[in-house]
Amino acid sequence: MRENKYLAIYNELAENIQTGRLKPNTKLPSENELVEQYDTSRETIRKALTMLSQNGYIQKIKGKGSFVLDVTKFDFPISGLVSFKELAQKMGKPWKTIVYEFDLVKPDDYLQQQLNVTHKDHVWKVLRAREIDGERIILDKDFFNKKHVPVLTREICEGSIYEYLEQEMDLKISFAKKEIFVDEPTEEDRKYLDLKDYNHIVVVKNYVYLEDASLFEYTESRHRLDKFRFVDFARRSH
Repeated sequence: MRENKYLAIYNELAENIQTGRLKPNTKLPSENELVEQYDTSRETIRKALTMLSQNGYIQKIKGKGSFVLDVTKFDFPISGLVSFKELAQKMGKPWKTIVYEFDLVKPDDYLQQQLNVTHKDHVWKVLRAREIDGERIILDKDFFNKKHVPVLTREICEGSIYEYLEQEMDLKISFAKKEIFVDEPTEEDRKYLDLKDYNHIVVVKNYVYLEDASLFEYTESRHRLDKFRFVDFARRSH
């Protein structure tokens, strides 16, 4: 019976944290108060709190108590090549892509360097904000070498460019080199993202290659700092 009791307490508190009834950084009632509130033993409360801590809902600070963690972060795989549409669908949250700029441009010196092209080449420039749950939390600046992507439209950019490239154009996207760093927001970031009071953003630079090792895309993804956990799976080679 006790087994069911601690799980019931865990589930109730976890749900309160997920739905925002218990806000991030707030302190949970003390063990004594929870014992009284749920009319149960201290051991049962401790088991429920330990489970909450192990599953990332609370942080137990010695001598201070248990504090609610922010569980609204989205896991963003570092090593995978996942499109935003695939990521958003996996999260099961309402999402939208807003295209602010779509143009065919002559690459400046910086882009020539990033995409390994010359001033004679043409590059598709796409500036898109990604909205999840009503908030614009990613700004994607995508650049595609026209030599590899001869046709692109605004409509395609509002959906999934990767879906179009792989299914319609039969391009074999193979691997990416990534750089991740924290930066201060630019005027462009403030204009196109719902930044609130955050003074830093996480920038992920992507250099994406085809199966024949041709570099066809350079992307700068600018993420609101509080909304993402960047996760990776590493295996030690022997």
